[in-house]
Amino acid sequence: MQYDVAVIGCGVVGAAVAYTLSKYKISVIVLEAENDVADISTKANTGILHAGYDPEPGSQMAKLNVDGVRMARELCEKLDVPVIWPGTFVVAFSDAEMQTVKELYDRGVANGIKDMEILDARRVHGMEPNLSPEIKSALFAPTSGVIYPWEYALAFIETAIRNDADLRRNFRVADIIKQEPSGYVLKSVSGELVRAKYVVNAAGLYSDFIHNLVSPPAFKILPARGEYFLLDTTEGNLVKHVIFQCPTDKGKGILVSPTARGNLIVGPNAVPGEKDDVKVTRSGLDYVEEYAKKSVPSLDLRTSIRNFAGVRANNDKNDFIISEAENAKGFIDLAGIKSPGLTSAPAIALECLDLLTKCGLPLEEKKSYVDTRKRIRFSELSVAEKQELVRKSPLYGRVICRCETITEGEIIDALRGPVPPVSVDGVKRRCGTGMGRCQGGFCGPRVMEILINERHISYKDLLKDKTGSFMLTGITKKQEETYEWNR
Repeated sequence: MQYDVAVIGCGVVGAAVAYTLSKYKISVIVLEAENDVADISTKANTGILHAGYDPEPGSQMAKLNVDGVRMARELCEKLDVPVIWPGTFVVAFSDAEMQTVKELYDRGVANGIKDMEILDARRVHGMEPNLSPEIKSALFAPTSGVIYPWEYALAFIETAIRNDADLRRNFRVADIIKQEPSGYVLKSVSGELVRAKYVVNAAGLYSDFIHNLVSPPAFKILPARGEYFLLDTTEGNLVKHVIFQCPTDKGKGILVSPTARGNLIVGPNAVPGEKDDVKVTRSGLDYVEEYAKKSVPSLDLRTSIRNFAGVRANNDKNDFIISEAENAKGFIDLAGIKSPGLTSAPAIALECLDLLTKCGLPLEEKKSYVDTRKRIRFSELSVAEKQELVRKSPLYGRVICRCETITEGEIIDALRGPVPPVSVDGVKRRCGTGMGRCQGGFCGPRVMEILINERHISYKDLLKDKTGSFMLTGITKKQEETYEWNR
């Protein structure tokens, strides 16, 4: 199959690139190694849309962070992505940290951020009364937000597909063959082939491997694992803003933050690891707890409903790597996209578009382009809207997930959407089933039943998440046998 552009990787960056390219009269395919989109780093992070005071002025990260957070406001509105705009505090506990806060303020001014303030302790505690009394001052940046990161990526790729882009899941690139001057042949581990004139390397943690298939080694990905607590919505109002501590050489530090879904998220630490290392450790969680309570002493981590870990694609260049690869015409690296990568994704996509144009990709805008997206979220509707919806489609009257009030109609919508889920966790990410206090204890079997019936698969083929994560192996009881035993 021949395409104009092949994008390797469908995390938030690859999805944003596909969304941007789908506005033009070119053929685009996205190749994703996993069986679902945004299923590695994108799904497992804080979801912060950073204001932009942290990156070094003049860096790619600084420019694209500020551009990306500005773009996110319009994108979230028209693509119907849940987002809140609480603003960020960076708190200082000592004179030395107060100096760091001042440096961050100056850096933010240099990066073009507006409306920042350095607040004294009285004003900080007036806005956030549950913060530690030991705090001396804080940087306040009101332009930062909190998003549901997985749905941000899903919105991009769904819109791209509605505008004729293709997505191939379970396509793990094993080799890339240059075919001058016609482009590249991309080969999967299973032997499938895709041909493209131009290639975009948005492979995240594996972007160094993909780069090295066509060009001399130029950078190295240095994975870092971060562990988190996700707290019940009962803790969601403990703080109203994103609370950071002063950054260190390990990263932006432990945060306490509201989420776009009404929970509280706490973390992460930063531990060098392997690319597939997503284990959660007692020592890691203890570290997160200790430092989080330094900011918010009353934090009750007994309300945790989920612990998880994500892996960041740090690199040895200390900036985003956005360039055409050496000796590989038309091959664009978007690599080492660590924080603030989520924030920067739509701006990175525009940089990629500019590079592809300079490489010779002809661009003509489509006259008809669908640039909006709308999702039904039953729990957010008014009583009258719910009644009207159930009257038109009774499936919306069947609540499957009690914790989050998710209906069968919403699950069916996802299963018939542009990027349908293939697993129980895929439904969870799209609809919110299993994200509440019981973590799927009630709705899990019902979601499984819907998946089996809607996808017309055997129960033995039902997946928990990734390929091979089979949930059911056989029948252990039959009704008539149970009845005879009870009788």
